Amino acid sequence: MTDNIQRAADLLADHRKSIDRLDAILVYTLGERFKHTQAVGALKAKHDLPPSDPTREATQIARLEALAKDSDLDPEFAKKFLAFIIQEVIKHHEIHKS
Repeated sequence: MTDNIQRAADLLADHRKSIDRLDAILVYTLGERFKHTQAVGALKAKHDLPPSDPTREATQIARLEALAKDSDLDPEFAKKFLAFIIQEVIKHHEIHKS
């Protein structure tokens, strides 16, 4: 193997290790986030509050869009990602409401 090919292989391996580490961080972070949103859902159910909060959701979407722009992530992707998470959270809140 030439030096250039070996360097490329090493760089590829380093990038893949970083991706694997970041994937684990994402999964654990989402797990932690859902623990908190489940607690929120239980509180909402206990106090007969609606499962969704459109004002909060709009604020969070705008906040995430700004964070995405700051981190060179496509803001539309970030909004779709948060919308997906919010829908899952609302589903959990509705289960607590039942």
